[in-house]
Amino acid sequence: MSDFLLEMKGITKTFSSLKALDNVNLRVKKGQIHALVGENGAGKSTLMNVLSGVYPHGSYSGEILFEGTVCNFKSIKDSEKKGIVIIHQELALIPYLSIAENVFLGNEQAKAGVIDWDKTIHNTKGLLEKVRLTENPNTLVANIGVGKQQLVEITRALAKDVKLLILDEPTAALNDDDSENLLKLLLELKDHGVTSIIISHKLNEVNLVADEITVIRDGKSIQTLTKGKDEITEDIIIKGMVGRDLENRYPHREPKIGGVVLDVKDWTVYHPQNADRVVINQVNFNVKRGEIVGFAGLMGAGRTELAMSIFGKSYGQKISGNLKINGKDTNLDTVSKAIDSGIAYVTEDRKNYGLILIDSIKNNVSLSNLKKISKQSVINPHEEILVSEDYRKKFHIKSSSILHRTGNLSGGNQQKVVLSKWIFTDPDILILDEPTRGIDVGAKYEIYTIINQLADEGKSIIFISSEMPELLGMCDRIYVVNEGEIAGELTRGEASQESIMRCIMRHNKEVKK
Repeated sequence: MSDFLLEMKGITKTFSSLKALDNVNLRVKKGQIHALVGENGAGKSTLMNVLSGVYPHGSYSGEILFEGTVCNFKSIKDSEKKGIVIIHQELALIPYLSIAENVFLGNEQAKAGVIDWDKTIHNTKGLLEKVRLTENPNTLVANIGVGKQQLVEITRALAKDVKLLILDEPTAALNDDDSENLLKLLLELKDHGVTSIIISHKLNEVNLVADEITVIRDGKSIQTLTKGKDEITEDIIIKGMVGRDLENRYPHREPKIGGVVLDVKDWTVYHPQNADRVVINQVNFNVKRGEIVGFAGLMGAGRTELAMSIFGKSYGQKISGNLKINGKDTNLDTVSKAIDSGIAYVTEDRKNYGLILIDSIKNNVSLSNLKKISKQSVINPHEEILVSEDYRKKFHIKSSSILHRTGNLSGGNQQKVVLSKWIFTDPDILILDEPTRGIDVGAKYEIYTIINQLADEGKSIIFISSEMPELLGMCDRIYVVNEGEIAGELTRGEASQESIMRCIMRHNKEVKK
């Protein structure tokens, strides 16, 4: 009997004139964790969608063998019956149903058409114990964090007697502790016979848990590396992914820093639902012309809340403090005023707040500055096409055309559309909130290059990131945020992972006094 639980042979998938997969081969051994890596748009998620029946048999060419049997999945239900369960990057939970209801949704514990709630709760408790989640099964999913929601997704997979668990960017939105717990759980599931395929751009995590790593580039399977047999380093994986060495992860830049553009004093923000809870407390910072200023901090430190409150007061209530742009007091109490004052905000949640996924690249790019391509409130379609085509070429957005549906782009290419949209407003101050979250090293390098170009043009950049190496590699100065306050300010020469963490620990001690 074959050692392979899964074999995918010669898989080819085409969208219109765009070949997303070109004769891809993948073999996954039983009881292993197999990593699938590649640049955004390489075809990783498309391949898994073929496997799980999202793209049904007949819409692609090639052959799928599972447990030695040829499978022609017409839907996700077909693959789940075989024990193949996929957990997408955007979690498919219903927030206002309980954990138990989500775990057995579509797989109800029923008899004669009537749900047995006692059995549902009992079985949910047993499954939650397997993933070390201590929440009450009756708790609404909306009331638990993203890390716990990932565990609920895995619990739902276990309820379906999963044999092959596919996780697409499972730690992209998790903090370090939640990521570590999830990876430990995958290793425990492996010990209990569950085979996993993990798609991830975090190569350190891939190296930690994967038994084998398959690299996909431009829709083709390039190589499979086996732990204990092949030499596996991040540099080797990156070379396979991008087809070249990336000697420097961060493009070189000689900063040309001018005077203060944005100056924020005593900025205080209260929680939007709880008027007694201070979220941002007496924050002071400034950003200069041509400067990239980083905001470091742990998850929940208040960096996003600070950025959104400045951008047209789109977060919080009872906001107080003084904000100056180019030395002049400025009132930014609406998003429109913020944009008109030269501020742009690239959100950390591009799918929900940054893009209209059902619309084209063209319409997304032009949306934030329709005035620029309009005359007497009438859009000039020729000008709109020229602008969006220019950004598509300039930022190397991989697509069939500017009419390509944005929701069908890879994460990295979606991020380039978001950047295009806001750069089209010609801002003086650009706030970037987790601009490289969930995208690969090649696409990251391209986005870093764009950011450096903007700084060289004299733009003032606020760079929020949870990846400390990214902040250290890109920023001229770094503010450390902790519990809604500035815990420290570091120059490029002073900044290190250790000095950032020292600021946080010192501030924690001061808060407790």
